[in-house]
Amino acid sequence: MEKYNHSSLENNFPVSHFYGQFSTQEQLDTEYDVEKAVPSFPEYINEFVSSSAGARKILKERTVIAYGATLMERLTVYPAKDADAPVLIFIHGGYWKIGLGDDYDFVALGAAKANFTIVIVNYDLAPKVSIPEMVRQIRSSIAWTSQNISGFNGNPERIFVAGHSAGGHLAAMSATTNWSDYGLPQNTVKGILAVSGLFDLDPVSHTFVQPAVRITSEQILSSSPIRLIVSSEIPLIIAWGEKETAAFRTQSSNYLEAWQKAGNKGSSLIVSGADHFSILREFMTEDGLLTKAVIALSK
Repeated sequence: MEKYNHSSLENNFPVSHFYGQFSTQEQLDTEYDVEKAVPSFPEYINEFVSSSAGARKILKERTVIAYGATLMERLTVYPAKDADAPVLIFIHGGYWKIGLGDDYDFVALGAAKANFTIVIVNYDLAPKVSIPEMVRQIRSSIAWTSQNISGFNGNPERIFVAGHSAGGHLAAMSATTNWSDYGLPQNTVKGILAVSGLFDLDPVSHTFVQPAVRITSEQILSSSPIRLIVSSEIPLIIAWGEKETAAFRTQSSNYLEAWQKAGNKGSSLIVSGADHFSILREFMTEDGLLTKAVIALSK
């Protein structure tokens, strides 16, 4: 299993420490540049936008509502047909600096057929806000869902959180939440599906992403899920594509291993033939592998 050096940050480490398992800055940047790693990236984005427009036509009943004070703190709810349904909250990726939840409404297609109420979350992005502020916003969106989702045929006792890429990071951070701060039970989140996620901010802070996201040493410690694992009742599924870069495979496998070593329930889902973006197609149908993973969490 590929591993990063998770030693504490010290100024006297040799430069090679910052590259983790990689030998040069160029290699590190290449490993984390998912857009260049997937030549058809622009085609995927067009597909996702088009599929989301189609989803909005198919799933006609939807509500867009604010969960916080800023314009970006809004979410879209697709209510289940039947009452007391499990709830899927989805958090989009984009390296914390690009993207809209609206372009990922297609994620609702498979889960809607499985009678989930689906919540697609928008949040403020870098450089406008920091990663800790994004974490706060996602926690607020989950709290809003817990407090209001019964009005949309959702069961607040059956909330599951999924996220992709940077959204996988934010989904994992929900496991570190003290929900009593929101007046909610500690078991508010009943399961997490983190897809092609980022769980250690240290190596990311040394890549081309850094000028926009501006990860600090304090944030590496306070906002890296792999550094915050405690005993938890939350079942976790870590999914990634067979064709992910070594950096993303390592991020996922290291986090899952650390989660399991803490005595927590976790499993992997490696999607054959999938890259960082095509993996999301597994949400589009009821028998898609990511839809089936969410269903498995809800059992």
